[in-house]
Amino acid sequence: MDALECILTRRSVRAYTPEPVTDAEIRTLLEAAMAAPSACNQQPWEFVVVRDRETLAKVGTINPHARMAAKAPLGILVCGDATLEKCPGFWVQDCAAAVENLLLAARAMGLGAVWTAVFPVEERIAGYRALFGVPERVTPMAFLVVGHPAEEQKPAERYNPQRVHRDAW
Repeated sequence: MDALECILTRRSVRAYTPEPVTDAEIRTLLEAAMAAPSACNQQPWEFVVVRDRETLAKVGTINPHARMAAKAPLGILVCGDATLEKCPGFWVQDCAAAVENLLLAARAMGLGAVWTAVFPVEERIAGYRALFGVPERVTPMAFLVVGHPAEEQKPAERYNPQRVHRDAW
C-alpha cells in the first residue's frame, strides 16, 4: 500500500478479531512511532505496551471511549517525558506525531487501531498513571487500542475546501 492510500483509507477501528498482535508487529509499530519528527529532535516519548487481558479490561473504567480495549489483543499507552525536552512545551506535538505514525503503520500492516485521548483530561491522566505506574515526570497522552480488524471500513471523504485559505485568511 502506498503512503497516500494508507493515509486516505485509515479509519478508527474499534472491533477486533481474537488474533494476537505479534512481537514483530509491535516492534514495527513502535519503530514507526519513534521515527516521527520531534521539536529539536528531542523524542520525549515513552510507550507502555499492554497485552494483559485484565489490565486492558480496566482501561474502560478510566476512559469510557476506550471500552473496546477489553476485547482487543493490544493497547499502547503513549506518554511524554518533560525531562527529555530540549525545546520545552512541544512534547504534546511530538507525541501526537508518534501516535499518527503508529496509526498509519498499523493500517499499512493490515492492523486496525484507534486513538483514545488521555491528555489534557486530568482524571484520565491520573487514572492511567495509577493503572500503569507512570512516574510523575511523565504524562500519559493517548491510549491506542490495536488489533486485527473484525471488519473493513470504507474510506471517508473529508476534504473540505471551505477550510482552505490561500495566502491569507
